[in-house]
Amino acid sequence: MQNQWWNHFKVNRLIYNKWLAIGGSLLLLGAVMFLMAFSNVQTKTYDIQRFETAKETIMSPISIEDKQKTDERRREAIESVADIYSVNQSITAKRINYIKEMFGAVSAAEKNNQKDVSTGSDEKEAKQKLDKEELLQHLLSKEISNSVPSSVFTQLLQLSKEKRNVAEDLVLKAISERMNEGVKASNVTNAKQNIKEKLDLVSFDASLQEALHDIVDFAIVQNSFVDLEKTNQAKQDVANDVDPVMIKQGQVLVLQGERITEQVYQKLSLVGLLDSKSNTYPYIGLIILIVLSLGVIGHEMNRLYMSQRLDVGTVVSLFMICILMFGSMKVGSVFQSSLDNLYFAVPLASGAILLKLLINERIAVLFSVVFAVFGTVFFNQQIPGTLNVEAGLYFIFTQLAAVLFLQNVQDRAAIIKAGVGVMITNVLIVIVFMLLSYEPLSWTDITNPLLYGVIAAILSTVLTFGLLPLFETGLGILSDTKLLTLANPNHPLLRRILTETPGTYHHSVMVANLSEAACEAVGANGLLARVAAYYHDLGKTHKPHFFIENQMGMKNPHDRIEPKQSAEIIIEHPYIGANMLRKHRLPKEIVDIAEQHHGTTLLKYFYYKDKEQNPNVREEEFRYPGPKPQSKEAAIVCICDSIEAAVRSLKQPSTDEIEKLVHSIITDRMLDGQLSDSPLTLKDTERIHVAICETLKGIFHSRIQYPDEATEPVKEAK
Repeated sequence: MQNQWWNHFKVNRLIYNKWLAIGGSLLLLGAVMFLMAFSNVQTKTYDIQRFETAKETIMSPISIEDKQKTDERRREAIESVADIYSVNQSITAKRINYIKEMFGAVSAAEKNNQKDVSTGSDEKEAKQKLDKEELLQHLLSKEISNSVPSSVFTQLLQLSKEKRNVAEDLVLKAISERMNEGVKASNVTNAKQNIKEKLDLVSFDASLQEALHDIVDFAIVQNSFVDLEKTNQAKQDVANDVDPVMIKQGQVLVLQGERITEQVYQKLSLVGLLDSKSNTYPYIGLIILIVLSLGVIGHEMNRLYMSQRLDVGTVVSLFMICILMFGSMKVGSVFQSSLDNLYFAVPLASGAILLKLLINERIAVLFSVVFAVFGTVFFNQQIPGTLNVEAGLYFIFTQLAAVLFLQNVQDRAAIIKAGVGVMITNVLIVIVFMLLSYEPLSWTDITNPLLYGVIAAILSTVLTFGLLPLFETGLGILSDTKLLTLANPNHPLLRRILTETPGTYHHSVMVANLSEAACEAVGANGLLARVAAYYHDLGKTHKPHFFIENQMGMKNPHDRIEPKQSAEIIIEHPYIGANMLRKHRLPKEIVDIAEQHHGTTLLKYFYYKDKEQNPNVREEEFRYPGPKPQSKEAAIVCICDSIEAAVRSLKQPSTDEIEKLVHSIITDRMLDGQLSDSPLTLKDTERIHVAICETLKGIFHSRIQYPDEATEPVKEAK
């Protein structure tokens, strides 16, 4: 019952610590992000009066239509449309028919006169009384007879038939062409004059030309009228073709030192820069962006927590790296107005390198995306609503390059190699942006961004070298580079193990191989397990000859002392080693594994040896005081430590013997409760069993039995 209560309390404590570590850090980080970025989305307002001088260059924070200017341009376009006229063809046909009627009537009157003379009929006296002019008055319509002078017909009657036909054709052609073109009210006189001038070119006598002029004066009338429907449609089409006059986001409305004219004042008012009320929408958008980013960060921190890799140092390092990266972008954005494209010089790749070295590659990639997204906000030239996509793309590529080029970290030189890769990537990305810009560039426009890219790579490398020891030592972050440094055989503690306890050193190397393979099988930190295994038996250097692997043919000193004394010497070695590791300031993870690698196991050999002499011996006196392994790596080192020692005791280990031995030791550790405090599952123990067996089979593989020199001649003789 007590154990159940303790386990329940421990689970609740872990959950509480998780929310405290993740939730608190996210809230603090979100507040810092908002404070840094709010000025980039803040809509600034100005207290400006008409006709005063602008104290700074003002740009439009939004894109908006200038409706007043648009309406003005549409009015100008409509006014520029001329009236569209349509020719009334019925009027044209009517006037042409009048002319034909006139010449036809003259021809009819002449024929009728000739008929009367030739026939000599009874009606001759009556018709002779009527002269030709009177006959024409009866033949012509009233509109013609009332409008055309009689002298015209008198002149036409005097013409010969051939000349009359020529005159008719000329008049009809000239009037028809002009009327078909359309005669407006304003140019009726001009139309008549043009036709008269054409007729005057023909060699008629003056009296005939005058008659023809009278016919033109009668025939030419207005036949072209304004088509209201077409005119209105044309005006509508022109108005629709006028593009709205837009004030673009980021457009300079007034330069520093310029006068605030009425037009400029209206633009400032239109975009809301004179409105004292602050627009809250940009702040809401920024908060949503921060929440989304914190969601990604919180998810990854929870993954670290579930894998027991989220400690205070990790939380602080994540927070500090975020602040440094956001701060570097903010500082760069402040000088963006005076130095164009300054974001090329921001050493954002250092954050990606530090995150990969201190935590893992997944964290580095995800945080790179977050940093790049906020880079589009920081470098928007403080124009609310705009995002600098070019800066975001540049930050993505430079950080991913840092992550990809930082491979196979064996020493600090890998950081320099990554820096060179970042430099090449930065230069290539800058060149790509220049080529895609499709703008004429000066030599300065080309060299400055390239120089910024090189500077960013150099600064990233320098910052990484400068900050990495701070995180590793000051915050206790255990990075792979630090583990590799601790794995160096020239480390003073490892040299001490090698020189004072060579058997223990060999045993530690074997445990390291087994532990690394087992950790990789269950997703634990194999490098941490390997390095911790190197140091886990450091305490044996205190009394090396009391451990069998270091006796090398000498008499066992345990034969001369009591089992209880032997147990005390053996039991104290994990804690002596842990204290030595603390004294040399080795990482806490390695100290914990050294202290926990025996858990609360029982020293069975000395326990049963003492029990033969004293049946009332207490088992607690022969157990390690603990604590039990708390992490996957500590539990695996605990298992592999026992397995290596047990397998070494086998004279000729076979595959079956190895598998049975590994299975029995893992089962014994589970039944003894040594793995109860670690996050290992039953599935993990199965994978550990397989990994350890595979590794041991590789170590103890069967070898060819070579004959020795003494027996070789005998075999040859046979």
